[in-house]
Amino acid sequence: MLAVVAAAATAAAQGVAIGPWQATRGAAIKPNVDYTGQFTFVRLRYGAPVPFQSQRVPWSHDYPFGEQHFMQIMNDVTNLKPRITESNVMGLDDPDLGRYPVAYMSEPGYMSLTEAEAQGFRAYLLKGGFVIFDDFAEERGGWAPFVAQMNRVVPGGRWVELDGSHPIFHSFFEIPEPLKFLPPYEEPAPPVYYGLFEDNDPAKRLMAIVNFNNDISEYWEYSGQGFAPVPEENEAYKLGVNYVIYGLTH
Repeated sequence: MLAVVAAAATAAAQGVAIGPWQATRGAAIKPNVDYTGQFTFVRLRYGAPVPFQSQRVPWSHDYPFGEQHFMQIMNDVTNLKPRITESNVMGLDDPDLGRYPVAYMSEPGYMSLTEAEAQGFRAYLLKGGFVIFDDFAEERGGWAPFVAQMNRVVPGGRWVELDGSHPIFHSFFEIPEPLKFLPPYEEPAPPVYYGLFEDNDPAKRLMAIVNFNNDISEYWEYSGQGFAPVPEENEAYKLGVNYVIYGLTH
């Protein structure tokens, strides 16, 4: 069992009360840390920078406690030794993005990319970057707008539905039945995982994964607070750990 209660200590240590449905104006977006080679959680930003997290800024959802709690777990169960309280928010056209092998995006259905963002995102994926798309459903941006934007990033890219046989679900923890993991809130449709493969070949590298009709970072953000049963929080962490390990090893 993962120590989800310990993960909440990052928030408590900062003297910040957190819980579902935060106020519109949330935590300040901190300056990015310099690259040192130490694993750093990267949250992808689409559109202009903002000074603070807000429910009105979809890409900022669950910042900063989602990533802080998740990196605490990564530190506890792996030898990665990531930054825990520090993370980066990076634009898709940031030339330094390629230094970071794994990135995360919240509510990707709302992204509307500039040409520079689309080109930068394409370069990142083709160079070997791996992206986790999360907090995503038809009522949160929608699949069709997302695919339209991603077709500008990877023209002709096809999204393939994934099941428990894919190596990403076995890269660290064994997760043979990922479809049994339910979202924190009721969704009108069951959860599904989609993957984008290099050269559209499922035998090649998985470049991105979509948690559709799901929101694993919501579990990360509120873990250890009674928001959800501990076993469910643990499963959300297991998925995240597997995603990062897969991205680092492929």
